[in-house]
Amino acid sequence: MSRYVFTSESVTEGHPDKICDQVSDAVLDALLAQDPASRVACETVVNTGLCLITGEVTTTARVDFNTLVRGVIEEIGYSGARAGGFDARSCAVLIALDQQSPDIAQGVDEADDHDGDPLDKIGAGDQGIMFGYACDETPELMPLPISLAHRLARRLAQVRHDGSLPYLLPDGKTQVSVVYENDLPVAIDTILISTQHTAEIDGISDEKGLRERIAADLWSQVVEPSTADLNLQPDRETTRFLVNPTGKFVVGGPQGDAGLTGRKIIVDTYGGYARHGGGAFSGKDPTKVDRSAAYAARYVAKALVAAGLARKVEVQLSYAIGVAKPTSILVESFGTGSIDNSSLTALVQEHFDLRPGAIIETFGLRELPQQRGGRFYQDVAAYGHFGRRDLDLPWENVAAIAATLQQATAGRVATGAGA
Repeated sequence: MSRYVFTSESVTEGHPDKICDQVSDAVLDALLAQDPASRVACETVVNTGLCLITGEVTTTARVDFNTLVRGVIEEIGYSGARAGGFDARSCAVLIALDQQSPDIAQGVDEADDHDGDPLDKIGAGDQGIMFGYACDETPELMPLPISLAHRLARRLAQVRHDGSLPYLLPDGKTQVSVVYENDLPVAIDTILISTQHTAEIDGISDEKGLRERIAADLWSQVVEPSTADLNLQPDRETTRFLVNPTGKFVVGGPQGDAGLTGRKIIVDTYGGYARHGGGAFSGKDPTKVDRSAAYAARYVAKALVAAGLARKVEVQLSYAIGVAKPTSILVESFGTGSIDNSSLTALVQEHFDLRPGAIIETFGLRELPQQRGGRFYQDVAAYGHFGRRDLDLPWENVAAIAATLQQATAGRVATGAGA
């Protein structure tokens, strides 16, 4: 019997890096809502009293970036007396956006392997490798550690916003360690929550008293509600529960640490449980395969697991800048497949169109902000881009394609062909 502990982390929307991701994606939403053909590569930097947006943009849209940025920061919770050195109303907002390089644009506009098919016309916006993953550990087909870490982080923000725990401030991190036996989760070993808070809570100001109060509140208001529907639940007696291990967490957000777009790529994906190609998502329009092909790879992996063709699947895609067709496709089922990996890869090649233009069309990636009231990508910028049961994400909707895959492989699986 193999036994091990695997750990994943998440961060709240008020974490400095996540502020940047949300600002970058709010810029993307605003531009695509007006001009779905916008080319966007927007990076954000935050520090005490400062928010800078920079990068390359080609668009016909007209956006008041100053107002947009301040709105995102205020919505997260950085405003007023408790803003802590980073107030939406008074921070400096600097805009340094240039136009996209024509050398990149020509390869995206007219793919090198374009053969007349309109979907062949869009070349990949950059070279790179992307991974997608799915497994049957949770209903959303995500690894349990990252799923739990996101649940706790979302709940931490919820009880702050609704006033249940009014002393909480926006910055925070969660971490969950899960015990596995024979690759199956059997227990929750450790839960760690670090959350920013006011210097005093109901007259309590000493570190020991603050930590005890916060720990009691977080267990009842965050941990228990976040895990109530799970078969595998933490136990107050046996699960190690760590809260603000340094003693207190008063100074946080951009006042405590600078933030950058794209610095939480493991939080955004699978919590380290699967490999990562290295490309970030936020602030990039759909021609950037770092984003769109990663969504497609997740779609493929989830469809294969949902179809019952494997218990866990990792999909790797690779692209060349200015070329439409992937340079490689690889499927790995870690010995859990009902057919072998080469047969799964052939199945993917037959049933999925993984050219950038086809991915954009399949998921409607350019039109989503316009269709959803001017806001889509900002909502996926915090708490993960995959397995989101709180959002209707097109790359998570695999019921139809999973049924197709089941039909396509029914005879092969029944006879054991390819196994």
